[in-house]
Amino acid sequence: MNIIRTPILGGVSKGPLQFVARPRVLLHVLLASLFGLASLPSQAIQTHAPNLDQTLPNGLRVLVYESRRAPTALHMVWIGVGSIDEQPGKTGLAHVLEHMMFKGTKTLAPGEFSRRVAALGGRENAFTSKEYTGYFQQVHRDALFEVMALEADRMQNLKFSDEDFKKEILVVMEERRLRTDDNPQSLAYEALLARAFTASPVRHPIIGWMADLKALKPDDARRWYETWYAPNNATVIVAGDVDSAEVLKQVQSLYGQWKTKPLNRPAPVLEPEQLGARVAQVSGPGKLPFALKAWKTPSIGSTDGPIEPNNPRARDAVALSMLGSILDHPDFGRLSQKLVREQRQALGVGTQAEGISRSPGIFLAEATPVDGVTPVALVRAIEAEIALIASQGIGREELDLIRLQAKAAEIYKKDSLFSTAMDAGRLIAAGRPINDSRDWLAMLDAIEPADIQRVAKEYFLEKQSTLIEFEPVPLAANKPAPAAMPPSGSGRAH
Repeated sequence: MNIIRTPILGGVSKGPLQFVARPRVLLHVLLASLFGLASLPSQAIQTHAPNLDQTLPNGLRVLVYESRRAPTALHMVWIGVGSIDEQPGKTGLAHVLEHMMFKGTKTLAPGEFSRRVAALGGRENAFTSKEYTGYFQQVHRDALFEVMALEADRMQNLKFSDEDFKKEILVVMEERRLRTDDNPQSLAYEALLARAFTASPVRHPIIGWMADLKALKPDDARRWYETWYAPNNATVIVAGDVDSAEVLKQVQSLYGQWKTKPLNRPAPVLEPEQLGARVAQVSGPGKLPFALKAWKTPSIGSTDGPIEPNNPRARDAVALSMLGSILDHPDFGRLSQKLVREQRQALGVGTQAEGISRSPGIFLAEATPVDGVTPVALVRAIEAEIALIASQGIGREELDLIRLQAKAAEIYKKDSLFSTAMDAGRLIAAGRPINDSRDWLAMLDAIEPADIQRVAKEYFLEKQSTLIEFEPVPLAANKPAPAAMPPSGSGRAH
């Protein structure tokens, strides 16, 4: 199963050090492809609104997106709970329960869910993030209601044995070893969040601390299911070659008797003010040194108002996202041009800004130097470019080019029903209206060069920063390779 730390809107999921600059494309080719976008205000560009958006009496929200492009159907269930809802000592529970959801129900044997979906020619998976857990199946349209019945069953009738849990927790622990302990980028990012935040649960890794995973019991997972898996904490999203009225009828039939539960979500833990820069070195298996640096920045949650030009927080969030593209766009970004192509100081550079989230936000810069350049020196070069924007600002032509790129990325993403459904699910899980997707697009037109200069001045303060320098430790020649991951009852690697 997947662990997701994708910012909602404002960019794609860009994990650490995945931004090696690609060759420059011809400017006239790009501008020709974007000419139609340049001549239209964002408000005039149609985004895909749901054909149905209804809430059942038990609190279950249902969205349907109709499309006749292919005879397929996508079925998703989103649960509004993730790692930021976990308590210290119980980290990793949201992700562990996601694994256990494939272990059977009162009528299905362990692994039977996945075998039935595969027999229908479908594909399915699940994912966990800081603030939601999701499950999906994609099948031929004629098989939609069969997989919907399977999903509705496990959402209401999950049943697993203690022995199943004991086996699966070993799978999760091995997943942690492979994806985090033996992965330099994940290890450094985990260390960064743990140091950048001292109180907020965003500091806990989605997969959980190893000591917590070892201590979890079967009843911990059962309580998590009983507490959070409820219709008033869930959203069903269906997209594809379907009829909205028929989908709603089937959802009412399969999910309508799901009992509402009281949701006693813990009060948000407020992060104390950071009073000084935080610096740490992390060592682990790897080949290249690199650095991550983060600054505290705003994200947009359920109480932060609409995404519109008159909302300062929303304006700053969009401006920070655009600043990230100004810095690291592979063709036109300042860092990509200067540090990678011209000065050849970096093998790769990248940035990531939070968009919409229940979690506190950061602006992350990531840098892998060439031989002879230290990670810290490369971070200083990135900071110098941000300081230059803060002092001198940017030209409108540069902003307009990045605006077109950002607008194109958002619009082309809407060509995929899967992406549309993912955006809607993330927004709902963050407590935001699904119109935020449209409004974010409109905000791109409202951002001015002065906005970019302002956020560069306001948020990139040294006392609000956290720096992680990764030092690779070569693997010993006689060290055995990591053990293969134990097989999972769901019948596939997680």
